[in-house]
Amino acid sequence: MGFTMRAVVLCGGEGTRLRPFTFTQAKHLLPVAGRPVVEHALAAVRATGIRDVGIVVSPSVEGQFRERLGDGSRLGLSVTYIVQPEPKGLAHAVLCAEGYVGDDPFLVYLGDNLLQGGIAGVVDLFRSQNPAAVVTLRRVDDPRRFGVAVIEGGHLVRLVEKPPNPPSDLAIVGAYAFTPLLFQAAREVKPSFRGELELTDCLQWLVDRGHPVLPYEVRGWWQDVGRPTDLLVANRLLLAQIEPRVEGEVDGSSTLDGPVVIERGARIVASRVVGPVVIGEEARIERSTVGPNAAVGPRAVVRDAEVADSILMDGACVEQGARIAGVVLGRGARVHLPMGRPFSAFLGDESTLEVKEEG
Repeated sequence: MGFTMRAVVLCGGEGTRLRPFTFTQAKHLLPVAGRPVVEHALAAVRATGIRDVGIVVSPSVEGQFRERLGDGSRLGLSVTYIVQPEPKGLAHAVLCAEGYVGDDPFLVYLGDNLLQGGIAGVVDLFRSQNPAAVVTLRRVDDPRRFGVAVIEGGHLVRLVEKPPNPPSDLAIVGAYAFTPLLFQAAREVKPSFRGELELTDCLQWLVDRGHPVLPYEVRGWWQDVGRPTDLLVANRLLLAQIEPRVEGEVDGSSTLDGPVVIERGARIVASRVVGPVVIGEEARIERSTVGPNAAVGPRAVVRDAEVADSILMDGACVEQGARIAGVVLGRGARVHLPMGRPFSAFLGDESTLEVKEEG
């Protein structure tokens, strides 16, 4: 079809379940597999062919997004920032983008959701069928934790939010395509018991008025990033997809096994790197073993240590014999531990964990 589409990527909210990291960083800017969560989401948007993206952000973190993403050109996009003054729900966040979207159909994507197969299929279905909306669904083992959809005759006919007795196993995933009718729905629905405007209520509004809402079922994995443990799960899933690339320096006494990305300026000295692993720009790995499933951020240091299944953010440091697994270290966090059993923890920015041996 000849129409154009814009995308609205929702990055509001306070991210309270991701503390301590969100005390100092926006949730959607936390890194997994070497890039902020939102950059993975934006790459999925770009893969649909859409280039104009409005990012809805909270006032307190707008500056962080502008500093990291700029105008979007580095990602092949044209980014506009839209401020949601208060966290009043997903539908309210979308309503804040009405002036940006105008009269065109648009894609909505939650900026903390990651889908193995991307979201191009959502846009393709919308463009081919021209419904009022397309909703992304995935079959789950425990639908009680999600919004659940009921499908009849290939159309969505009912939505239930976190039902104790789910009518199906189809959970609503964080990707949608809409016509501007969605804005009318958002203005007319009432806030939920949480005091928020819900997208599920808007979809039911469309269904109740006879507007076609089509399901798009995804088959691969789906992961949202709501808790620190989710960061590690997402890290593993995304690292499994990396294309090996070595732009940094690897000395002759080091070995690389499996898929490894080493960014420019990074140095690997007398170490073993076991993929999948991403080593960020100007990071230093010295006399250590890193991996599998590790993402070492820019300017981070691993010295005389072992790191696996972990995320080290910008400037983090692990040394003095430490063995860590299942760890997320914030920016500038430092771990100094004598060699012992593998250690797990979540440390916020500029934290220090140190154990000094007696004697």
